[in-house]
Amino acid sequence: MDNQIRCYDDIASKVFDEEGIETNTSTEQIEVEQSILRYYKQFEQKASIDPDLPKLKKSLHQKFLRNYIEKLPQSYMSLEASRPWLVYWNLNALWTMKDLPDKKTLDNIVNFLAQCQHKDGGYGGGPMQHAHLGATYAAINALCIIGTDKAYDSINRNTLQNFLWSLRSADGAFSLHKGGEQDIRGVYCALSVAKLTNTYTDSLFDKTAEWVVSCQTYEGGFGGCPGMEAHGGYTFCGIAALALLNRTPLCDLDALLRWSVNRQMCVEGGFQGRTNKLVDGCYSFWQGAVFPIISAILSKDSKEMMETVLFNQGALQEYIIICCQSPQGGLIDKPGKPHDLYHTCYTLSGLSIAQHGTCAGDPFIVGSPRNELNRVHPLHNIGPHLAYNAMHYFIRHPPPEEDDK
Repeated sequence: MDNQIRCYDDIASKVFDEEGIETNTSTEQIEVEQSILRYYKQFEQKASIDPDLPKLKKSLHQKFLRNYIEKLPQSYMSLEASRPWLVYWNLNALWTMKDLPDKKTLDNIVNFLAQCQHKDGGYGGGPMQHAHLGATYAAINALCIIGTDKAYDSINRNTLQNFLWSLRSADGAFSLHKGGEQDIRGVYCALSVAKLTNTYTDSLFDKTAEWVVSCQTYEGGFGGCPGMEAHGGYTFCGIAALALLNRTPLCDLDALLRWSVNRQMCVEGGFQGRTNKLVDGCYSFWQGAVFPIISAILSKDSKEMMETVLFNQGALQEYIIICCQSPQGGLIDKPGKPHDLYHTCYTLSGLSIAQHGTCAGDPFIVGSPRNELNRVHPLHNIGPHLAYNAMHYFIRHPPPEEDDK
């Protein structure tokens, strides 16, 4: 696809056509496009006198994240049961911008996450909370970003493996917590955690690939459970889970690619999460990371695919840098939305995916070369070497022998 900076007139010519039938969906889409076009028009005027535009305001975003790393505003009180997620989102965003905190702060984070570890395995959303697979995934990723022996050794892999077993069902699906709902997020989180910590076993994930494939819909994306609508976050979890299991031939890759490319919006340049929905900065990762995974799969038959970019890198970078930077620091869903840690993390991760395109090849940077971010691993959403370092550490420290289940 063409990855050059898009001309405003070309973008404006692709506006949504409601074909004489007005609906709530069409009205919202037109309003968003009008807002985005104003941003692009202003950008084109400024870029005519500043060739370094657009600029990623790293120092502003770093300040926002650092202010939130030890003390959160009252508005985050509702996320009391998601504190490992807040840690992970903050650390991963800072890492993409090459600005991790100092050793003392990182040690304090390790100590805090240790308090979130449940005695029966896994991590809760905070100290003394029940273990949850999502919180466990976030905690493990955060500890792998820190990447010290202290961080690795703080993980009780004996109880972690038992925790994963307790969430598994006979059909290969995983619950997010004991007695909780089963969906494709649970499978992905369990696999990512097990692979990073070397607690993976074939028996733990027996039939899991087949269950994941049953979540692929007629559209080509993946739903949360069999029969649900295709959704960007679930689709990432589905194809990433199959890649981690090395079972990608089971899915319909052509249908997945067709559905995924159609989620990139013509005017905005960013991704929507579902058919007929609005663009959202966080899907820059959830949808964007699907493409390097597909490229890696296709490269098994054709080495040229290893460097083939299957989406418009330039358009996605334009949307993120021009439309998704909050004046107060942090990144956002779309113009008019507030900043938060979640969107800052996943929008920056999506920008990294857009810049680096595939698992190989040279980066493509829109705007100033200073906009370049660290590369993220499309399967784990942490740095590739951070994932490999953790895996190698735990390979040198084998997990306990598996009991009969």
